[in-house]
Amino acid sequence: MHSTFTSDDGLEIAYHIDNFTPPWTKPETVLLLHPAMGNSTRWFSWMPTLLQKYRVIRMDLRGHGDSAIPAESDPFSLDLLVSDAAQLINLAGEGSVHVVGNSAGGYVAQQLAIQHPDKVKTLASYAATPGLKNSHAPTWIPKIKEIGLKPFLAQTIHERFDKTADPELVEWFIDQTGSNDPTFIARFVLHMCTHDFMEELTKIQCPTLIVAAGKESIGHANAYVEMQARIPNSQLVYIDTAAHNICDGYPRECSQYLMEFLASQPGTRA
Repeated sequence: MHSTFTSDDGLEIAYHIDNFTPPWTKPETVLLLHPAMGNSTRWFSWMPTLLQKYRVIRMDLRGHGDSAIPAESDPFSLDLLVSDAAQLINLAGEGSVHVVGNSAGGYVAQQLAIQHPDKVKTLASYAATPGLKNSHAPTWIPKIKEIGLKPFLAQTIHERFDKTADPELVEWFIDQTGSNDPTFIARFVLHMCTHDFMEELTKIQCPTLIVAAGKESIGHANAYVEMQARIPNSQLVYIDTAAHNICDGYPRECSQYLMEFLASQPGTRA
């Protein structure tokens, strides 16, 4: 099911709900939050695995995919993204869900667990440090303005995919990611670069899975050990690559880590 809702501040937000579990069962719900410059289609390779056991909600973050782009005069913040996700969980009628966030979607997921602990059964954070403040991401914006979004992505693709990636996947990724509105993406990235909420992670009380690229530079791989130390009930898994986009490049491993993590939680219907 593809649908939309109106956010608390009046923006149209798009989402998809998929459920292929037996109709006599009541599966638990997984909410997927995509990275910056992505959209709900980026989870395509995860869906066959997740839909065997779970109802899945895929959200287009505001400004991405089929969701409306905020006007320059409209407010934009991480808190608004969190509010959108919380509102969608309410609409889904589940009370609380398993939340999965990739990169910037992981910032949203982490803050959702901090601000709305009653809505998050478990948290799975992929390639997502607590904000982008300590990254080189601000240097992206002048380059994007100079040469365009797609050429920039092509030039820096080594930061996102390693040599094992399917060339057709990489081509599709550049086309999909490069189709975003560059003005909004600059606003999105620069805002995320104001955030470093490492100190707040102790407030996350739900079981948490952290999956990281062991050698990446965008999110600083050494930050993940500190994340695990701060989140009380957490586990850390590394994928041995310098590529940031592990959810795209390593979907089988990433989705399997999630399935094993969810299956290990007491009381989880699987």
